[in-house]
Amino acid sequence: MLTASRRVSREIRLGGLGIGGDNPIRVQSMTNTDTRDVAATLEQIGRLERAGCEVVRAAVVDRKAAEALGRIKARTTLPLVADIHFDHRLALEALKRGADGVRINPGNIGGEEKLLKVAEGAERTGACLRVGVNAGSLEKDILARFGRPSPEALAESALRSVRALEREGFLNFKVSLKSSSVEENVAAAALFAARSEAPLHLGLTEAGPLIPGVVKSALGIGLILVKGIGETIRVSLTRDPVEEVKVGYEILRALGLRRRGVEIISCPTCGRTEIDLFSLVEEVERSLAHVVEDLTVAVMGCVVNGPGEAREADLGVAGGRGSGLIFSRGEKIRKVSEAEIVPALVAEVEARIGSRTEK
Repeated sequence: MLTASRRVSREIRLGGLGIGGDNPIRVQSMTNTDTRDVAATLEQIGRLERAGCEVVRAAVVDRKAAEALGRIKARTTLPLVADIHFDHRLALEALKRGADGVRINPGNIGGEEKLLKVAEGAERTGACLRVGVNAGSLEKDILARFGRPSPEALAESALRSVRALEREGFLNFKVSLKSSSVEENVAAAALFAARSEAPLHLGLTEAGPLIPGVVKSALGIGLILVKGIGETIRVSLTRDPVEEVKVGYEILRALGLRRRGVEIISCPTCGRTEIDLFSLVEEVERSLAHVVEDLTVAVMGCVVNGPGEAREADLGVAGGRGSGLIFSRGEKIRKVSEAEIVPALVAEVEARIGSRTEK
């Protein structure tokens, strides 16, 4: 098995969602709208939820944003987390407005006293707290002690907050330790996990645009997950946050940890390809984006590996000159023209989903 046995972490609650313990690894994201624009934020939350997002975070930059968060919370069922920096009073206001959780940064929240005030507010409302440590904003004394935002410095910052919260008997919290360095991200998580049973949220900060961001996130999150560490994940991309959710599920799928929706297997093409496979794969992906059931669909461009891959998948097509052979459950069912490939695959998927529902 690729991944080690999962580390035993404490179970916490975020709204109605269980995190840690025996719960699956949760996928979350963050809105990039102005939270004060309630309509735009709700529209984006709706798209995130349809993509499979299980926890959504929103920036609370001032009191108006905290007030707007309450109106947003009233119109969404997703667990809603307020993202707080610098001013602990905004965290308290967001909690009063119904936030299911707050994320605070120990490097800029104002010290232990302010941290514990937020924890008291969370205790009163039954909310969850995330202690979010970032390499770019560590406490000054920790930076002075370690000389730089090293993995050891990140772990110490998190453990300091953990000790303070546990001393006061507040346990409904999780922790994140984020760096833009894959190596340091992995090392910091391992250091912390060896010394605490608090659930860990995984992700890289400032991962970057699409291609480098996906690569860094897959490695920076995946290399921690294979150690059996991690309870929630967020892929950070300079992109529509819906893409973050999709990549998050693909990371979990690749490691055999969770499967959601259609997995498309397709070849990179070569000189043997006689159909427009690039366009075909994109159209199949768009047409099946609504499917949440776990299915494998192979879209192959030639006769070398095409029939074999198509037979191994739940559904598949092996392309030829202007046509394709459709396979279902390993059996060849019919030959269609290139223009009919997508409708044929979609029809087979819908039939498969329907048969599962009837059972």
